[in-house]
Amino acid sequence: MSEGNGPTFQDLLQTAQRMQQELSRVQAELAQKRVEGSAGGGMVTAVANGRQQLISLRIEKEVVDPSDIAMLQDLVLAAVNQALAKAAEVAQQEMAKVTGQVNLKLTGLL
Repeated sequence: MSEGNGPTFQDLLQTAQRMQQELSRVQAELAQKRVEGSAGGGMVTAVANGRQQLISLRIEKEVVDPSDIAMLQDLVLAAVNQALAKAAEVAQQEMAKVTGQVNLKLTGLL
């Protein structure tokens, strides 16, 4: 496709395949990572994985007040949102490592 030292179509295809393999590996690793969010001084704790999936929720019995369900709902939302935000940050950092490596490889090709 090009003459001289430039990349060939085969070079670009191999780089894309390596990137896809690396992204698949990172996604599998993200499924194993755990982050935690909490609210109410730890009375409600949510755990999510790096793929931004909620995997557990713990509510201490002391925070359960049948006359104040709204407060419990707010605590659950706060803990879950905190955990999911941390999971998104972890995922972004891990994906940036892959895309940064690929950008460096592509820079070397071009």
